[in-house]
Amino acid sequence: MQISTPTQRLPKSGAPRQSRSDEVYAQLKSDIASFRLVPGDRFTESELSERLGVSRTPVRQALVRLQQEGFVEVFFRSGWRVLPFDFERFEQLYDLRMVLETTAVHRLCTEADKIDAPLLDELAAIWLVPVAARSQDALRVAQWDEAFHCALVAAAGNAEMARVHRDVTDRIRIIRRLDFTQQPRIDATYDEHAKILKAIQRKRADQATLLLRTHIQTSQAEVRKITLHQMHLARAR
Repeated sequence: MQISTPTQRLPKSGAPRQSRSDEVYAQLKSDIASFRLVPGDRFTESELSERLGVSRTPVRQALVRLQQEGFVEVFFRSGWRVLPFDFERFEQLYDLRMVLETTAVHRLCTEADKIDAPLLDELAAIWLVPVAARSQDALRVAQWDEAFHCALVAAAGNAEMARVHRDVTDRIRIIRRLDFTQQPRIDATYDEHAKILKAIQRKRADQATLLLRTHIQTSQAEVRKITLHQMHLARAR
């Protein structure tokens, strides 16, 4: 059993053991989200320890956390495996995301005294640009897309809503980024984000909410088409 794509070696650190465990956890979660590790990949603690340049203790601690979150599973005497995606759980998280984001956008259009206008201006600087100025970097656009939706919720001024939304975002990141493995989806994201922002700027609550709902549903539909083959192609990008 071995990891088919090397995991990045962590820099040396004099940080306490728990902090080192956090670093390993973050690295492995990033590897899964970026498809350096894909569902079905198997590995041992010793392999990870060698690749990351750390002892087995922080590796084991990180893997237990990932196991609790449903990303990996352990086999007695035979190492670990990245779990297949639980699409039913992702569907439920997308439903929750829909509620949070549409509520936030409605508030952005109807409660002007509570919104974070500078934050919306920052979004406009990224998404309301000429076609020639758009980024073609799939990973960057995926990160910007995630930040766009988090910013919409944050701008609505409800800290608890934003906290829950960040948690949902973190849990769907692994599947969501597969929506950016094809150029047409990158182009569509720019177009759809621009329309949502313009509707918000014009305080058209019903239109903005409908556009956002359609945008999320389209992304969700694309995610449903994902195959293991596409995940391996994503890792090769």
